Amino acid sequence: MTIPNLVSLTRIALVPVFLWLVLVEKNPVGGGCLLVLIGSTDWIDGYLARRMNQASKIGEFLDPLADRLAVAAAVFAGLLEGVLPLWLGWPIIVRESLIGGGALFLVMRTGTKLQVRWLGKASTLALYVSVAWFYLSFHDFTLGRVIAYTSGIPGLVGYYTVGFQYFGDLRRELTEGGTVLGSKLSRDR
Repeated sequence: MTIPNLVSLTRIALVPVFLWLVLVEKNPVGGGCLLVLIGSTDWIDGYLARRMNQASKIGEFLDPLADRLAVAAAVFAGLLEGVLPLWLGWPIIVRESLIGGGALFLVMRTGTKLQVRWLGKASTLALYVSVAWFYLSFHDFTLGRVIAYTSGIPGLVGYYTVGFQYFGDLRRELTEGGTVLGSKLSRDR
């Protein structure tokens, strides 16, 4: 087990703690603090993997899994507890479901994965900031709410813009037989 993989596993292990804080303890601010910790350590596992020459297939799987689990937990718990507004939570769920399903279909059909786009990373960061600030400002911290809205609205617009770009990539990849993205996955995992 590599150090970067341990970081990713730690992030995954903190997701149930986040859910416990929000759903059982009814402590959205505490959950928000933990969400900030989980999100702020996102770059560490990739950095360590490159720096320590410990990149691995399992790490390529664990890092995005940790991201998706944290976002899913934050959005679902936020909607259940009234922390997140519906206009933010449901579009994230719909987009993640469509892109995730499309990416899975692409891998299964062609062995190719979608290439991450800069706009996708920036939009995801903006939404992560927004969701975290909705948690942190749950008890009416006005500046926090302003930050949540001013990062959430453009984040959602960018999230859907890049989502449409991903669907274009998916369509081209399927019609041109796996030659567009040029990122064949190893079939001998």
